[in-house]
Amino acid sequence: MPKPLVEIDNFPILFHIMNTFAIQGVRDFIILTGYKGHLVSDFFMNLRSRNGDFEIDLKDGSVRYLSEIQLDWKVTVLDTGISTMTGGRLLRARNLLSSDKVFYFTYGDGLANVNLNSLLTLHQNLGTIATVTAVLPPSRFGKIKFSNSLAHEFSEKPLSQDDRINGGFFALTPKIFDYLTDDSCVFEEEPLSQLARDSELSVYSHNGYWRCMDTLRDLEQIRSDASTVPAPWLCAEGGKWI
Repeated sequence: MPKPLVEIDNFPILFHIMNTFAIQGVRDFIILTGYKGHLVSDFFMNLRSRNGDFEIDLKDGSVRYLSEIQLDWKVTVLDTGISTMTGGRLLRARNLLSSDKVFYFTYGDGLANVNLNSLLTLHQNLGTIATVTAVLPPSRFGKIKFSNSLAHEFSEKPLSQDDRINGGFFALTPKIFDYLTDDSCVFEEEPLSQLARDSELSVYSHNGYWRCMDTLRDLEQIRSDASTVPAPWLCAEGGKWI
């Protein structure tokens, strides 16, 4: 199963990621698929019938939906090849994007309550080609300071405001395509490095919820987080979206 289809609370993590955009007003999506991309296509093609009641006339194949999931999303699924790297996938979407508008770019395995309007505002104010969201990584292990076999400080989740990582939520201008070469292009390597050297990469610091599904432990934690109502990725810092 492709990672974006791993289920969280009965829906793929990809659906939850898209929902964090939708509740903030972003409802036009391009999904760049690779490994077993047909399963992603199948999910969206069958989303209405799998999550609502319907009537089908087997004689002519006509379908009437009696009740259904209410979404005003537009979703384009683009097969970008099984071996294409992250930068190459984005490059393949070039002709589907406006030549003069900023767009968001993210991965299919990370959930966060990033304030997209604040991200966009910072991006526009600084006027760079790209803005990356910097997050504090969840600590996997507690830290113990000790001497002579006696602990004198224990920190369950040691965090430093200086130790931030790429949170995977970007605001980009179409000029980003000047930094992408071909299918072998890895977005996180030469493109981002060159943008930084050119002073064209700005940073938006996010202090709220963020978690990436890299391991089974991460998946278990996200599923546990989903039991909160509303889920933490749907609740804005210091306020509410839903």
